Amino acid sequence: MGVLEVAVLVGLQGSGKSTFYRRVLAATHAHVSKDDFPNARRRQERQLRLIHEALDEGRDVAVDNTNPSAQEWRPLIGAAREHGARVIAYWFPPDLPGSLERNAVREGRARVPEVGVFATLKRLRRPLLADGFDALFTVRLDGCGGFEVRRDAERPSAAGHGPAPAPTAWVTRAATAIDTADGSGER
Repeated sequence: MGVLEVAVLVGLQGSGKSTFYRRVLAATHAHVSKDDFPNARRRQERQLRLIHEALDEGRDVAVDNTNPSAQEWRPLIGAAREHGARVIAYWFPPDLPGSLERNAVREGRARVPEVGVFATLKRLRRPLLADGFDALFTVRLDGCGGFEVRRDAERPSAAGHGPAPAPTAWVTRAATAIDTADGSGER
């Protein structure tokens, strides 16, 4: 088994993080999101427990929350380090009009009040290697239902870990996994 990985998705509500997870990371990473337990007390503790459980089982993990600042990243990075895992940040640059538009068509609890999106925007900052990440990628919607993924920075063989996989395969896979109303996958 190779080195485990914790992928931290960072971006506004409605930026495409959950769709990116489903289309690109779901086959290889366990999904952990506070959205999965909205009524739970101590959501952060529960999230960390699930991360530890997945890593203990030898599974890579994707943390699918807004994760807007170092305050949210530090415990995730700490949990990963306890297991010798690499920590990869996937940065979804803010596109406020697009996020608000996508959020507006969500239903039920999935829709976040606009004030929540603006509050996240105020706290949102781009992750850096100096924050403790081993690699940084920028993810953008490509306008065709897929994603463009760019490697921004990587710590050279951090803690003896090899380089992160090249994102080109992820871009291809993400761009071909289009959700359609008829399920055909055709654009």
